[in-house]
Amino acid sequence: MDTNYLENNYLTLVGKVTGEKEFSHEIYGEKFYRFSLSIARLSGNADIIPITISERLITDETLTEGKKLLIKGQFRSYNSFENERNKLILTVFAKDVQELPENEEQEVEVEGEDGEIAKKEEMTNEVVLIGFVCKKPIYRQTPFGREIADLLLAVNRAYNKSDYIPVICWGRNARFAGTLSVGDNISVYGRMQSRIYHKKIDENNYIEKTAFEVSVSKIECISVGIDKTAN
Repeated sequence: MDTNYLENNYLTLVGKVTGEKEFSHEIYGEKFYRFSLSIARLSGNADIIPITISERLITDETLTEGKKLLIKGQFRSYNSFENERNKLILTVFAKDVQELPENEEQEVEVEGEDGEIAKKEEMTNEVVLIGFVCKKPIYRQTPFGREIADLLLAVNRAYNKSDYIPVICWGRNARFAGTLSVGDNISVYGRMQSRIYHKKIDENNYIEKTAFEVSVSKIECISVGIDKTAN
């Protein structure tokens, strides 16, 4: 069994601090804080990603509004018991942070739909996960014919723990993901995204919620589960 947990789950994010930090929890005298990182998309929208970070990695100035940071860490999950129900909470656990000068903007050339080349500020958003499919993939097509597949990936962590990470695939990757089975060991490469959706709570009312997931650009099956090898 692969026990190199750092290789199973790692990410690099570059974005700007948005909002104020909040106290999260304390373990053996070490305090942890939560804050949000805004990562610009090429479309002009932004993903707002929750970050958990140790007090030992930051100063009073690190998490000020608009500060540009490079975060390296892992995509983590944990269960929170709320209203007599378990809720899966997702966050980035920061293992390293660097403050980036505002005057060192990196730009990339991007070809737009009209064929023109435009320069946009580069905001890094890269995630690599290696884990096991733990729920039957849900493959579907939108009314416009776009192919989508949702996966839940169990990623091993130290001390016999696992993180349960929602993954979404598109196009031919979605079609491939739809053929996977529970227990298959896969690797994915993509980006973290935040997505707002509306959840129906009764006949006439909806509430706005935010989902966090990995949007996949590359996916590979490393090995198949026991059920497949037995056939």
